[in-house]
Amino acid sequence: MIAERVRAIWCRELGRDEIAMDDDFFALGGQSLVMSKIQIAFIEELGVEVTIDQMYLNPTVASISAYLENDPSVPSDSGR
Repeated sequence: MIAERVRAIWCRELGRDEIAMDDDFFALGGQSLVMSKIQIAFIEELGVEVTIDQMYLNPTVASISAYLENDPSVPSDSGR
């Protein structure tokens, strides 16, 4: 499931053991440098590029995962 892969990336890059599906990236201490690291991880691990705009519009694991699952440009081998 893509949400679990997204959550694992967020946990690693935010230095947290656990993140809830509805935790807000910015409330967790996220900032632009961490966002850039997450973008790179999405490319390397999920094979998908997520723009900064979409990261700001989807600041939770649940919302960015839903975006990825509904985006036709996301490769089918991204873990869906």
